Amino acid sequence: MEGSPAVQTQEEWEEEMALKILRYTHDELFIELRFLGTALSVLEPKADNRITTLAADGVILYFSKEQLIRVFKKNAAYLDRLYLHTVLHCLFSHLWIGGKRERFLWGTACDIAVEYIIDHMGKKCTRRIIGWLRQKTYEELEKGGAGISAAQVYRFLSEKETEEVQELHREFFADDHAFWPKEEKGRAETEAARRNWDKIARQTQMEQKRRGRETEEGEELIAFQMKVQKARRTYRDFLRKFSVLHEEMHCDLEEFDLNFYTYGLQLYRNMPLIEPLESREVKKIRDFVVVVDTSYSTGGELVQGFLQETFEILSQEDNFFHQCRLHVLQCDEEVKSDIVITRQEEVKALFSDFTIQGGGGTDFRPAFSYVERLLAEGELKNLCGLLYFTDGKGIYPEKKPEFQTAFLFMEDYEEEKVPAWAIRMRLEREDFEK
Repeated sequence: MEGSPAVQTQEEWEEEMALKILRYTHDELFIELRFLGTALSVLEPKADNRITTLAADGVILYFSKEQLIRVFKKNAAYLDRLYLHTVLHCLFSHLWIGGKRERFLWGTACDIAVEYIIDHMGKKCTRRIIGWLRQKTYEELEKGGAGISAAQVYRFLSEKETEEVQELHREFFADDHAFWPKEEKGRAETEAARRNWDKIARQTQMEQKRRGRETEEGEELIAFQMKVQKARRTYRDFLRKFSVLHEEMHCDLEEFDLNFYTYGLQLYRNMPLIEPLESREVKKIRDFVVVVDTSYSTGGELVQGFLQETFEILSQEDNFFHQCRLHVLQCDEEVKSDIVITRQEEVKALFSDFTIQGGGGTDFRPAFSYVERLLAEGELKNLCGLLYFTDGKGIYPEKKPEFQTAFLFMEDYEEEKVPAWAIRMRLEREDFEK
């Protein structure tokens, strides 16, 4: 009949109720965690029958209608923790920085790192009784000091037996990680979401700084995590910053001369003439210097793992010139060797008989002097940059070089000793240990 209210199906009613529950949960969190306002609101909710809890891919917040309604009736406070747990994964970039780590172990490590923060926030909306297993786990992790990150927890779990890891997984499980991007998938699909969350993390940090002394313990832990994740961009992304634009001569099948195209249509009526352009401008790495610190404090396995990862990234299609000259220097207190690689085949030869040369102290200056000499002699004609893989315990050059330089540190380093002109990045040991 005209004017009669529309009749809802059971499924429509459940979805409406589930969305209202999510909105209620969001509002409760926002009241106590206003500095997370943007982060709490960015994910777009979407029902999904394949899951039994919340899940996110950086853009969509997937939810189970049945679970939300059931849990809200029995323990609405749990949903506050669950919602916040999922959002913090995105804020800390857990979805995108797993790299080559074992996926299950990494997911469990991220859950523990996030739950540690939530358990220490002291907020009414997320408060719960902390059981013995959690207390024991937190105490073990806190022995390392300086906060707890997912990477630190991953190393902690790597030393545990399978049964212990499974027990911790059950204890700290909250959301589903099925929608986390997989490393082997195309990066373009996830890059926009990651950049958006990087922006949200910066906004959140600014909001925390604005609040000043109002910041509480749990909020300080969140600030620590965002600072850590900012420094822990994946090495693959970092290396892209050393790329330069260069025109390489080859057919660009994506573009063609429109004059030939229209001329063919006019002459033959239904036969366009297509001639691909002969060149295109692409981002590629040209002349490059990689220096590895071979002092007594840097292990051979780490050095080899770092070099293998570097070569893998550089030699990908559209990222490596056919005429590229790649210098690999081993250096402790002096330059021990300089291996020049011009073809991908030479990479395999390098690792078939790879030995570390060094074992003394660390002095960064000889490597820079050596590279400057190569430039003066014309050996390096288009130097894109220099990467220095080290533990950071050495003597830095006082003068800024003419080429961009990045120091890649394994674990912690003394930031105040690194020259202001140097780009710096902290790497994770497990990214390079095979």
